[in-house]
Amino acid sequence: MAEAGETVESLAVKVRVDPKTAARWLASGRIPHPRTRIAVAHVLSRDAADLWPEPFRRRDLPWFRPWAELEQDATSLRSYQPLLVPGLLQTERYARAVLATGGLVAPAEVDQIVVSRLERQAVLCRDAPPQLVAVIDEVVLRRPVGDGSVMAGQLKHLAAVAEWEHVQVRVIPAESPWHTGLAGPFVLGRLPDGTELAYLDNQLRGQVVTDPIDIANLGRRWESVAGEALPRRRSTELIREVAETWT
Repeated sequence: MAEAGETVESLAVKVRVDPKTAARWLASGRIPHPRTRIAVAHVLSRDAADLWPEPFRRRDLPWFRPWAELEQDATSLRSYQPLLVPGLLQTERYARAVLATGGLVAPAEVDQIVVSRLERQAVLCRDAPPQLVAVIDEVVLRRPVGDGSVMAGQLKHLAAVAEWEHVQVRVIPAESPWHTGLAGPFVLGRLPDGTELAYLDNQLRGQVVTDPIDIANLGRRWESVAGEALPRRRSTELIREVAETWT
């Protein structure tokens, strides 16, 4: 804070908390809410993991940790993936095959990330789980990841989870024309206080998006891709049909 020229009061104003709350971070070592950690890190031009390392001692890739924290607090998640099954819905074998492809991730790191990914999925099984709507393109069902047994297991799991009351998996059919979602994957999340955030991924790393204008833009893109998708029940039927082709 001193290096950035901030006081407790000025920092509190910029991250929209009470000065007494900000003071507790210093006096008693309390750890802020995940979204507040991100805001403080932005104001101070530091990495949130440097300021509060304890919550980040996970097995995720370092740049993914802020979103992994926020994901656990979300009341709703809207995910669009044009190329892969979303991480929250992946089986262990599918996740391992994705990470091991190309040899870009060391075997030991693959193990760590897979374990962390499976741990994240527990959020869907808690007493008050978030509402998850996942939209994927049909190519996700048909492109081989690993061998046929990996794909068959993944699609059967996807169809089973899609029957849960709080989970929807909807598929954009292959014959659909080009749509805005094909520009890249994204996830929109809503926190208990109504705050909306997003996560974008690329070839190198992902980023948490908090700017309201960007969130609104992604919201319009979500409406576009969701409009291209088959209804919930027909999507589940298609997933089961394609699963049979992998056996």
